[in-house]
Amino acid sequence: MSDLKSTGPQAAAAPPPAGEPGGPVLAADGTPLKRSLNRALRRQKLRALMLIAPLLLFVLLTFIAPIADMLFRSVENQIVSETLPETVVVLHSWDSESGEAPAEPVFDAFYVDLFLAQEQKLHTRLGSRLNYEKTGMSSLFRKSGRRVGKFDTDIYTDQLIALDPSWKDPATWVAMMADSGDRAALPFTARTWDRWVAYLATEGDDPAKTKIEDVLFTTLYLDLRATNGSGASDARITQAAQAAAGFETVSLRDQFADADKNWMDPEVWGTIKAFSPRYTPGYFLNSVDMQKTPHGIETRPENQQIYMMLFKRTIFMSLVITLSCVMLGYPVAWILANLPTRTANLLMILVLLPFWTSLLVRTSAWKVMLQQQGVINDTLVWLGIVDDADRLVMINNQFGTIVAMTHILLPFMILPLYSVMQTIQPTYLRAAKSLGATNWTAFWRVYFPQSVPGIGAGSILVFILSIGYYITPEIVGGTTGTFISNRIAYHISSSLNWGLGAALGAILLAAVMLLYWAYDKVVGIDNVKLG
Repeated sequence: MSDLKSTGPQAAAAPPPAGEPGGPVLAADGTPLKRSLNRALRRQKLRALMLIAPLLLFVLLTFIAPIADMLFRSVENQIVSETLPETVVVLHSWDSESGEAPAEPVFDAFYVDLFLAQEQKLHTRLGSRLNYEKTGMSSLFRKSGRRVGKFDTDIYTDQLIALDPSWKDPATWVAMMADSGDRAALPFTARTWDRWVAYLATEGDDPAKTKIEDVLFTTLYLDLRATNGSGASDARITQAAQAAAGFETVSLRDQFADADKNWMDPEVWGTIKAFSPRYTPGYFLNSVDMQKTPHGIETRPENQQIYMMLFKRTIFMSLVITLSCVMLGYPVAWILANLPTRTANLLMILVLLPFWTSLLVRTSAWKVMLQQQGVINDTLVWLGIVDDADRLVMINNQFGTIVAMTHILLPFMILPLYSVMQTIQPTYLRAAKSLGATNWTAFWRVYFPQSVPGIGAGSILVFILSIGYYITPEIVGGTTGTFISNRIAYHISSSLNWGLGAALGAILLAAVMLLYWAYDKVVGIDNVKLG
């Protein structure tokens, strides 16, 4: 019977033992060869990864991370919500289309936020941020920050201390804010206390030994009127809640109006509300000459529309510079590729010579040559081509930028062209001529198509470099020859509007990637070669 069972279908389907004829092929250590090869391949990939890890880490830290940070800054807007947390919550229910400034509760919350912000010196940063959207916000916050500590809110401090002198003792507040029931009965005070204690911690101060500021007495009074102290375990809170109804009060709305009448302007509060979210499209809207307002997205006034014009100018002039480099660089590369090696190497030194000279020096040299009293104009006047009273204006305009940048970027066009042309065999042209082709036909039908990969590589290099240049246009471009990169540099280094600078940079990056994609579809990036 055992012999019969062994001949069943299950036994017939069982694989042969390892190492037997028809079984898995084994490695020298007895493991299946396939598994051993996979293990060896994984080790090889790991070694390769370890070899490139330093370079990969360098690229991540110096290239990918800055780009990611730039993209984040172009939409980041946390300073408003972090500096004015109480105001943002209350302001959410205010109708910006009402045409009137917010009611008293908004100013109560804003008083607390502004007082804590000026203690931490954050109100000036917030004012600078909002000043990008509405002129005058910076000075408004700076002026009110100096006044907020002098508001008449000490009236609540005096009345509460007169009711019970223990309110003056910081230990009373520490014990009260440690009790969950008291915190629940005084939510506004509890939140303000937590922010105040966090600030004291950064200064190294002990809240149990620090004077209680008027702002905390103000929030205490507001909580007592709102909740009547219900649920509090401290008898002093109940006592104060009963007496608060008869307290003398002060209008914080009027206090802010006295500090600066602009706080009664609905547009000011509309700007704060519009930019209260943690992320905003405002920077990108500004980058395309639009703006986010309390009334929605609007087009900027015509006299403020500069960025789209700069983008168009940058693209146009970069294309002109690229075309100029192709027209000037192609004959030079052809001569170098067809000269004897010794002569070509000697002339190549002249091509590379600009790389050994400072970019600033080369650009300044063009400024000297192109100005109206410069070398070129003097030569033209001496030859009688130009009248001395009608000297050519070749600097501080688009012409000066194109000339200077063409000279600077020309080697980046010649080198790829030369390396590709070196691989083109002269016999191809001789064969075409032997078949009856003219010089032009042989060049256009045989030589030129083989040099297109070099043109593609040089054009990409020159265009991408020129679209991001800002030193040369800044020196020789004047008002009509500057690029969008000059505005990016201005916002990053001078105006410190990093969000707008990041948005402009992100749009420029997207434009380059789009043009790169279009080039790949039309020409094919696989056809681009450096030799």
